[in-house]
Amino acid sequence: MARTFEELVAEAETVPVDGWDFSWLDGRATEQRPSWGYQRTMGEHLARASAALDIQTGGGEVLAGVPKLPALMVATESWPPNVTKATELLHPLGAVVVADPDEPPLPFADAAFDLVTSRHPATVWWSEIARVLRPGGTYLAQHVGPASVFELVEYFLGPQPEEIRRRRHPDDERREAEAAGLQVHDLRLESLRTEFFDIGAVIYFLRKVIWMVPGFTVDRYRDRLRELDERIRAEGPFVAHATRFLIEARKPA
Repeated sequence: MARTFEELVAEAETVPVDGWDFSWLDGRATEQRPSWGYQRTMGEHLARASAALDIQTGGGEVLAGVPKLPALMVATESWPPNVTKATELLHPLGAVVVADPDEPPLPFADAAFDLVTSRHPATVWWSEIARVLRPGGTYLAQHVGPASVFELVEYFLGPQPEEIRRRRHPDDERREAEAAGLQVHDLRLESLRTEFFDIGAVIYFLRKVIWMVPGFTVDRYRDRLRELDERIRAEGPFVAHATRFLIEARKPA
């Protein structure tokens, strides 16, 4: 028998959301993966690096999944529960985790790394990335693109103005990277089908990715959640589209 709205809400409202592991959503939501395979691409670059920095590493899950880390591997993270989780996961692999508030300056010397990586950074301080890269060094990252999963965002918040929908546009990121003195060698944007199969998956996602619907709580949006639950039960999965772009930028030698 299908679980009730209240049962799904009670479960999703209490499950832990620390770290950057979305395995709780297995069987409850899906997201198409970018064609470039970020973790694989990241691993190829790390295998060639001597000193690398992973910015906003989350719980360290992505970094921990690469086959080989360089001799010097550092990761930064701002959220205390994730700092703890990343430390437990990455220290046995030889990586150092540094608690950092995600505000400039990065706590490292000039030209400290030949590779800087990041997956879905909330903020990108291009001048700091350029500063800590060695001449000839590379920034490789997968960023969240513009209007990502906005079908879900606008379901709760209503239509968003164009300046909000355009945020994180890869053309803007290119300009900012170049203004910081980096040369963009690769920039690819993809739209990826995302499906939510039950209301619990929606709640978990919005609790974990807190910038999607700022201030989200079940109590605040209970009526809209109940309407969406009824819609999913009647029509099938709620479909949205995530946007992701791969960017590779280098510091001139």
